[in-house]
Amino acid sequence: MEQGMTYHVPVLLKESVDGLNIGKGGIYVDVTFGGGGHSREILSRLDASGHLYSFDQDADAEKNAEGFDVEKFTFVRSNFRFLKNFLMYHGVEQVDGLLADLGVSSHHFDDSDRGFSFRFEGKLDMRMNQRAGKTAADVVNTYDEKQLADVLYLYGELKQSRKIASAIVKARQAKKVETIGDFLDIVKPFFRTEREKKELAKVFQALRIEVNHEMEALREMLKGATEMLKPGGRLVVITYHSLEDRIVKNLMKTGNVEGEEDKDFFGRVNTPYRLVNRQVIVPSDEEMQRNPRSRSAKLRIAEKI
Repeated sequence: MEQGMTYHVPVLLKESVDGLNIGKGGIYVDVTFGGGGHSREILSRLDASGHLYSFDQDADAEKNAEGFDVEKFTFVRSNFRFLKNFLMYHGVEQVDGLLADLGVSSHHFDDSDRGFSFRFEGKLDMRMNQRAGKTAADVVNTYDEKQLADVLYLYGELKQSRKIASAIVKARQAKKVETIGDFLDIVKPFFRTEREKKELAKVFQALRIEVNHEMEALREMLKGATEMLKPGGRLVVITYHSLEDRIVKNLMKTGNVEGEEDKDFFGRVNTPYRLVNRQVIVPSDEEMQRNPRSRSAKLRIAEKI
């Protein structure tokens, strides 16, 4: 248990698990297992007839699942975009609730070998699944200037995206960008000291989202969740930045991630969801002091109609 808790402190733990409205014998999914905090709380509310399926593509997260009650728990080492495929594989046709905590684990930020943070020197990696896929260094060294600018603008919302992309292309012609230090030497001059940390966080967020195809994976997971939830089932999602929050909000309000409203004859929006909380739930002041990474967290809950 101690290993899981130090890996990642769960955000909005009680609020999110309460939001699932758990029935003791229900079938639930935690698509972001991480340190296992949310999963552990869900399991504590299930009896022997209930079951929890938890997804994570990270090898370190899989280790945290050791010791869980296999009678009512199944760990699935996979990206949550394949949610529906793996549930069908396990013979599950409908679920009573699904929880997603979209934040990057504090474990990833604190592990210098993973390359998620500008606070440490290390390889520019950023892959959630280290078994496959391109690294952040691959993106920085192979994307053309327009592609780089698009990534920085779309996923980091950086106003200087074109100038930064141009500087990256120029710098890599002289020397391949392999480490966090190499990359910081290129991008740091664009930011004033008082804004440096916030702007660098945006740059690293943009690269991480691109490397892990986070927006595409989120859209696919939400589509699968909508198909797998039974009527009355709950969708509970914690978001941390405006890009993912917009997608989740759109889905819950309109039934699609684009936010396009399909209205009936009376002007009512046709949607498979009913909002449980019309206002987003945010962490308490006490939680934000205890866990600074929770400060940007927003919790949204919807019920399948």
